Amino acid sequence: MATVVRGKQPSLAQLRAFAAVAEHLHFRDAAAAIGMSQPALSGAVSALEDTLGVQLVERTTRKVLLSPAGERLAGRARMVLDAVGELMEEAEAVRAPFTGVLRLGVIPTVAPYLLPTVLRLVHREYPDLDIQVHEEQTSSLVEGLTGGRLDLLLLAVPPPASNRLGRGDPHGVPGVAELPLFDEEFVLVTPHDHWLAGRTDVSRDALRELDLLLLDEGHCLRDQTLDICREAGRAGGTPVTTTAAGLSTLVQLVAGGLGVTLLPRTAVRVETARNEQLATACFAEPVPTRRIALAMRAGAARQGEFTAFGAALREAVRCLPVWLA
Repeated sequence: MATVVRGKQPSLAQLRAFAAVAEHLHFRDAAAAIGMSQPALSGAVSALEDTLGVQLVERTTRKVLLSPAGERLAGRARMVLDAVGELMEEAEAVRAPFTGVLRLGVIPTVAPYLLPTVLRLVHREYPDLDIQVHEEQTSSLVEGLTGGRLDLLLLAVPPPASNRLGRGDPHGVPGVAELPLFDEEFVLVTPHDHWLAGRTDVSRDALRELDLLLLDEGHCLRDQTLDICREAGRAGGTPVTTTAAGLSTLVQLVAGGLGVTLLPRTAVRVETARNEQLATACFAEPVPTRRIALAMRAGAARQGEFTAFGAALREAVRCLPVWLA
């Protein structure tokens, strides 16, 4: 192995190549991931080894392994690349707010109902912003935000009055800050001939005895519904015999007479209008709610941008017909 050349520094291309190899442990896959030819990538890694004076990878005919030094330095290389990325992001934000790419993560129980408002706002107010939407469950979105894969999240969290943290709730996650948008009520969805159909004064106590249908594990709406049931004193939680992957399937199960469910207010019109076998009922005060918020990395380079975007979105949502229904 060559000795370190004093004063010589690794290039970003060399660090990027090594980080890709450390992630994929395969030269062809790593080269494809960063858009570099395989010979160029191999040369960049070799050049980095020469610059650092240590062997980073062990090359065999079948696979690539990280050396002990490679194991130690892979994380450092990624930190340097992340820092450079943040530098470029900050420079771009200062140079031209509301331009470039915005990677927005949205949970499935929000995306179909609020994305039209979000996209109209972007097209009207921020035409130079290239918004890229990623629909995932909350835990995946938070991981993507903290890891730098996503810039901004649109998700649901328990309102502050609940004093509880649901799974995937960004409250308490180091480095994540919230911009509250609005609180929305939960509405009970029932078969059209259910004894609670059309009521506007349903007590939470009714949840103790109802056959309640839930989304699959991993959805924050499922966890929030279970929290509401526990608040209502439903002993032993909520036995689950039937679940659904999405709200559209969930309400069809209700229409088929398998039970009732809770929907957030923004989803009610879309999910119930297509089926005459469905009815709704509203809770008496205090009505169970969830909070819709934007989440970003604390101290993000585009924090001012995101705060302004949140204020504009908050105003756009306030005028939605759903709140007038």
